[in-house]
Amino acid sequence: MPEDERMFDSVFTTALERGLSHAEFAPLQALVDDAALKRLSKFAALLVAANRASNLTRITDPAEMAVKHVVDSMTALLVGDWPEGASVCDVGTGGGLPGLVLALVRPDLSVTLVDSVAKKLAAVESIAQDLGVNARVVHGRAEDLGQDAKHRERYGVVVARAVAALPVLAELCLPLAAVGGCFVAMKGRDSELDQGRFAISQLGGEVRESITFTLPEGHGERTVLAIAKVRKCPAAYPRRPGLPAKRPLAAP
Repeated sequence: MPEDERMFDSVFTTALERGLSHAEFAPLQALVDDAALKRLSKFAALLVAANRASNLTRITDPAEMAVKHVVDSMTALLVGDWPEGASVCDVGTGGGLPGLVLALVRPDLSVTLVDSVAKKLAAVESIAQDLGVNARVVHGRAEDLGQDAKHRERYGVVVARAVAALPVLAELCLPLAAVGGCFVAMKGRDSELDQGRFAISQLGGEVRESITFTLPEGHGERTVLAIAKVRKCPAAYPRRPGLPAKRPLAAP
């Protein structure tokens, strides 16, 4: 391994182990053995390489990637129900976050990575193939997939990482979740829960868990919500592409 690769791997691995050592992330530590550490470091290196052509992430420092990309992505597993072999849909995956990280630390999961930007998705598909993970990519808008019988209410877990305000995110994601499954919303400091409750209820969801924590090394506050899919989503939702963001569902 060239010296620069060894340095990247060393910095990344040290930061990841240090980050997961914080008490609030204790349940995640068992998922990252030596083999997983190597896979995650390789993912980070591949992401940096692909980023030069595809603009997948603005974060390329290995220590920052370990916390802001990997630890942050893994926190989705702290809420909701993630049964063995669950089908998972990552909406707005971008650089494969959190979906590829989840596939790396939970190889039993069957992960679908969704994004509307074909160039990014092609890069992520190449990374997934290099890593040999159980993941497929789907190019499309969540609004369209939510009305497609191949995807509508087909996933045990739907996850999205800060791609839109909660009322919008709920309309993009809950139609994809199977009844009995859940939607995990990964937000910043403000979960926007008050604004999102009406939309969540309208779309067949019910908030079950909410945790707030600070990422290691002062990398910001996060809130992760688990929203159970308790009944079928009305046929009218999701609305046509662009409309959820333009006119978010809100109480009359």
